[in-house]
This record gives sequence, C-alpha cells and structure tokens, in this order.
Amino acid sequence: MIKVAVTGGIGSGKSVVCKVFDHLGIPVFNADTEAKRLMDADQTIKHSLVTMFGSAIYRPNGYIDRKKLANIIFNDELALQNVNHLIHPAVYQSFLTWAEKQMTSYVIQEAAIVFENDHQHLFDQVVTVIAPHDLKIERCVQRDHSSRDAVLERMRNQLPDEYKIERSAYVINNDEQHLMLPQILQIHKELLNYGKVW
Repeated sequence: MIKVAVTGGIGSGKSVVCKVFDHLGIPVFNADTEAKRLMDADQTIKHSLVTMFGSAIYRPNGYIDRKKLANIIFNDELALQNVNHLIHPAVYQSFLTWAEKQMTSYVIQEAAIVFENDHQHLFDQVVTVIAPHDLKIERCVQRDHSSRDAVLERMRNQLPDEYKIERSAYVINNDEQHLMLPQILQIHKELLNYGKVW
C-alpha cells in the first residue's frame, strides 16, 4: 500500500485535485476533516485543548469554537505549534488505521501542512499543488468570504511553494492556464506502476 500526501498552500486547489483522484477510484483521507472530528470527539485531545486555552474554547454543546481557536493560533506561533504537535500525530494514526482497510494500490492523504510539520518522510510520495500567489488569495477571499489580510495572515504560517516543489515527487500546476486533468492522470498512471514495483 503506497501512501501519498497531496499538499499545497491555502487556495492552491488541492481539494479539487483530490476530488479527481477520488473519481479515479483512489481513496482520499482528509486530514483537516479528521482533525476537526478529533477535536470534537477525542476526550484526551479535548482535555489538552482546555488546559491550553481554557474551557471557553469549547461551546456549551461540547464542540470546539473553531473561530475562536483560529483567532488564537493564527496570531500566536507557539500556540499553533502546540496544537499541531497535539493533533497531527493523532490524525496520522487515524490515517494509518483507515489506510489498512483500503483495497487499492495507493491511498491519498489530503493535508495542508505536510512540510510545515516535517511529515513528508511519513509518506512514500508527496504531490504538491501550486498556483500563483494572487490567484490563491482571490480563491480564498471568494470561497471563505475572508478579508485579503486574513488570508495573507494564514499564508504566513505556510512555507513557500518553492520549498515544497524541491521536496516533492510530483507538482500539479493549478494556475488556470495549464490543464489540470492530464497532469493528474499522468501522476495516477505513475503511482499505479510505482505500486506494482513495490
């Protein structure tokens, strides 16, 4: 079973890429969705987050106040690191458990901050999705109804595309100039062959 990470900066379009892989029959595990689930459901993680930020970080219904948490961690690098160190090992363990149940030659984890957490070594291959800086901002403003400044603040917590490109086996250019489907199909073909070799 080949484990592949699909990553990319905010607004790069990695979710769109992962939907194509899903249509090709490749199982996709969304790290962000699992992180949210764990923060709501895992009692050990909930206790740790309350210890870090106080009980007000959770709403009365027991679900985390995502907006409040985001406001804290995107303005406090140490808090962001502490949350990442808490959440990401648990997410990766969930991914491994999930991957064992899949019956395909490779599986994908969609994750925004593979390189930021130095997790690239946990995967057999990494695919990075890139897009021009201004286009990423425009996409995020339209998608999330965020301000440009808020998007830029989130971008500052992510490594530049150049860093990721140098360390990735594959790069998908989602600049709305290059056709994305042929790029994905070529990677899919190579990953299927990679799986046969191993």
